[in-house]
Amino acid sequence: MTGAVGMWNGGRIAALLGLLVAGLLTGAAGWLVVDLWFPGGLVLALLALLGLFLGARIALGTGIGVGAATGGWFLAYVMLSVPRPEGDFLLGSSGISMYVYLLGGVVLAVMCATMSIPGDRPLSAAGKAG
Repeated sequence: MTGAVGMWNGGRIAALLGLLVAGLLTGAAGWLVVDLWFPGGLVLALLALLGLFLGARIALGTGIGVGAATGGWFLAYVMLSVPRPEGDFLLGSSGISMYVYLLGGVVLAVMCATMSIPGDRPLSAAGKAG
């Protein structure tokens, strides 16, 4: 049980908070470029998400990093899509591109969170070429 508690040290918590903020910034930037240069903006936004999620997976070595980045990205998506009290939206989204951005981001997050990278598996002495 001490191994699980030792996993949540100050550095890891700071990294998770940093990934949450990076997800917020990436989500807001992605929202801005999706409709700006269609379809290039959509591809650019999805590539930025892939880089963020894959970097989070590699940096922390577990899917929890991807979860923090995804939480920030989704929070930005929701905050920017809620109508203001005046009745209009902060940023308008017309067309199918925002739905593709949402679905593509979810697919990329799940893909990066469930993938296994070589650093995840323990090395075996029997598997080494001698």
